[in-house]
Amino acid sequence: MSDDLLPIGRFARLSRLSVKQLRHYAELGLLVPAWTDPASGYRYYRPDQARDALLVGLLRAMDVPLPDVARVLSGDGGALRQARDRIEADVARRRRALRLLDRVVAEGLPETGVSIVREPALRVFAERAAATPVTIPDATSACVARLLPRMSPDPLLVGLFPLDMADEFDVRVAVRAEDGDEVLPGGAFAAAVHVGPYEEIPLTVHGVLAWFGDYGHTPAGPVREVYLNDPATTPPEHLETRVMVRVEDPDELV
Repeated sequence: MSDDLLPIGRFARLSRLSVKQLRHYAELGLLVPAWTDPASGYRYYRPDQARDALLVGLLRAMDVPLPDVARVLSGDGGALRQARDRIEADVARRRRALRLLDRVVAEGLPETGVSIVREPALRVFAERAAATPVTIPDATSACVARLLPRMSPDPLLVGLFPLDMADEFDVRVAVRAEDGDEVLPGGAFAAAVHVGPYEEIPLTVHGVLAWFGDYGHTPAGPVREVYLNDPATTPPEHLETRVMVRVEDPDELV
């Protein structure tokens, strides 16, 4: 063993990390000890490893994920920028959630006017993207982008979202087309028009699904969102979206 090696306790103080953290990072291959005593298993580090250790602690304090920290240590110059972009996206999501919560605090859950509509089957082209509850907007935008070449001057876009929100699921977006290769089934739907930003649509979905509970009907997924105007030319507060959920037992409607 070299005389300039530091035992794990001294190295922990120098790098402002705990011994437990150092052991964990060693197991992950982030900060591997310079030497491990084969008899005792005690770990030793070189003094010049402190710079990397301090960097790991700094990045973790800024919520940079460990895989990104590993990329930084390996010299990947783009890892920090990508980590920054993900944190920025998370902050934007939390701000949207805060605005939605502020509305609920101020106004309570909205009273949603639900009506029964009967819709014909619709021939469409559709795109699919994997999502989590957090990434639904990004997945939806990706589907829309892939559908752009198939859109007419006055397209009808329909978002399709599962009733059961698992950790991971697929979202779909369809565009009406006479020559479409897929058919969305028609039938009786409980429907309500949401007016306002897309991030507030869950309030209206809540109201439509609550209607099923109030009247004892069974919802059949997916939840449909029919986008009635163009977000590129319409202010967010004036966006209109028809939220629709198919009624599984339409014969029992009164």
